[in-house]
Amino acid sequence: MSKENLTNTSAKEKADNTSSTTVKKNVRYRPKTKKTDSVKEQKTEAVTTNQNEPKPRQPKKTQQQRKTPIKIIPLGGLNEIGKNFTCFECSNDIFIVDCGLAFPDSEMPGVDIVIPDFTYVEKNKDKIRGIIITHGHEDHIGGIPYLLKKVNVPIYGTKLSIGLVEGKLKEHGLLNSAKLNIIVPRQTVKMGCMAVEFIRVNHSIPDAVGLAIHSPAGVVIHTGDFKVDYTPIEGGIIDLARFSELGNKGVLALMSDSTNSERKGFATSESKVGESFARLFLQAEGKRIIIATFASNIHRVQQIIDNAVHFKRKVAIFGRSMINVMGKAVELGYLKVPDGVIIDIDNMNSYPSEQIVLITTGSQGEPMSALTRMAMNDHRKVTITSHDFIIISATPIPGNEKLVTRVVNELMKSGAHVIYESMYDVHVSGHACQEEQKLLLSLVKPKFFIPVHGEYKHLKRHAMTAQEMGVPEENIVIGSIGNVIEMDGVEIKVTSQVPAGRVLVDGLGVGDVGAIVLRDRKHLAQDGLIIVVATIEGESKTVLAGPDVVSRGFVYVRESEALIEQAKKIMSSTLQSCLDNDIREWNTIKTKMKDAMSDFIYSKTKRSPMILPIIMEI
Repeated sequence: MSKENLTNTSAKEKADNTSSTTVKKNVRYRPKTKKTDSVKEQKTEAVTTNQNEPKPRQPKKTQQQRKTPIKIIPLGGLNEIGKNFTCFECSNDIFIVDCGLAFPDSEMPGVDIVIPDFTYVEKNKDKIRGIIITHGHEDHIGGIPYLLKKVNVPIYGTKLSIGLVEGKLKEHGLLNSAKLNIIVPRQTVKMGCMAVEFIRVNHSIPDAVGLAIHSPAGVVIHTGDFKVDYTPIEGGIIDLARFSELGNKGVLALMSDSTNSERKGFATSESKVGESFARLFLQAEGKRIIIATFASNIHRVQQIIDNAVHFKRKVAIFGRSMINVMGKAVELGYLKVPDGVIIDIDNMNSYPSEQIVLITTGSQGEPMSALTRMAMNDHRKVTITSHDFIIISATPIPGNEKLVTRVVNELMKSGAHVIYESMYDVHVSGHACQEEQKLLLSLVKPKFFIPVHGEYKHLKRHAMTAQEMGVPEENIVIGSIGNVIEMDGVEIKVTSQVPAGRVLVDGLGVGDVGAIVLRDRKHLAQDGLIIVVATIEGESKTVLAGPDVVSRGFVYVRESEALIEQAKKIMSSTLQSCLDNDIREWNTIKTKMKDAMSDFIYSKTKRSPMILPIIMEI
């Protein structure tokens, strides 16, 4: 710094110090001071005037800032993957973001799908203003038909999302009564005292959006599922400019996708997969190509079709969900297919195998999927041979690794060449990695942070990233389903709990399979069943027939005749003992028979099958 600047700075500091001292003295003692300039005179008079007036009781600073609170109530999608379902509530208004499903795990035998618990929504159905859809994946729209049967409110989403919802509602006979509204990014929809603004994001399905929720308490941003893709296959890139604008104006809270919070760097662009397909199509010259991917990954299918056109191949589509989604995508213009490229599966044999590309479901090794049935040689129209080149364009969802490995093994046993390793770049994630999460945090600059969409380890890691970006730990909430997270502009806290959980759908039954039924199913699956049947004469209380012992899933009766005969004798002795002791309560008799049989079977086999006594009285 020059001497002149240093001098000017010192003079300025001295003047500032003099000014501040003068004001301070006027505040405390009110002496008559010389006004050195007009600005100081105005300040002094203002302070003096305020001191002459009666001093009002000042509220606390935090009380001045508190506003009408907004409540965020996640009823699915936290500490789990799937069934995303969140309520936003302010005053007497509620709207819902997404209503998805989850697929059953190994602990849910016989269950078809899992949906959220709608108890809270049903109790407050008069407050519900609408359902907002962020994108068209099953874990975000799959539960909508079941919700509309309880609460019929307007649905808002982009064109593709609404198109996919239409198909689901048609299956359930709800399409005519549904109120569907198509929106576009940057459009705002009023939801009572709140307003929802739609913001374009990139994901593994077109037409995905994030949300800016404008409420009396402030702006809450919900990213939906997102990634930052600067070279998307369809549509524009994520609207970072709008996120930045909102951040500069002030954002109360950010709710951000946590799925890939453990992965460093950036998610790879979807266009990278197209480049890999081009190389693999060359490698597969002279062979039939079979590609398994997610039904909803329209971008992926578009790149497969583009390469099929380039290499002069025809495309056949397998799998019910794949056919439904692709049909809707073509109808709405999201999938561009030249005439004559897609052929019916029944006409596939009219072409040489080296001119065919099959697109199918089953990338997760689902037992009933088309690819799995092909692998097990159980598909009616496709037989796997050494002339097949198979690409599994997906990464196994946690828990599905064994299923996928089994399918890969069976395909290879049939002589097929199988590409499934990540080194071939045949799959990229649709979710943001750490650097993209940091980018959004830096643009939005939220006061509070709520990680969403993921298991606890994902939420926790995302919370750590937010702390690294400057969000205080006390301003971060890792929620659980059923939590009521409340913000009033000053603080964020979990204030209460509402009913939340899972509802199991088995066939046409919704919610009739509960914990007890699941327990019995697992018991039957693990240890089998023994049925004891006896017939008793009502008046004399004598045994007319039995007890007979029937085994299912426990032992093969013909090979265990000695064990079954011993069991019959024990049941006969136990039943007769009850009758001799004048025990007439049927439940008591059944319990004694059950206990006796259980002790005997365990002593002989160290197994505990389900035991079901049946007593008939005539």
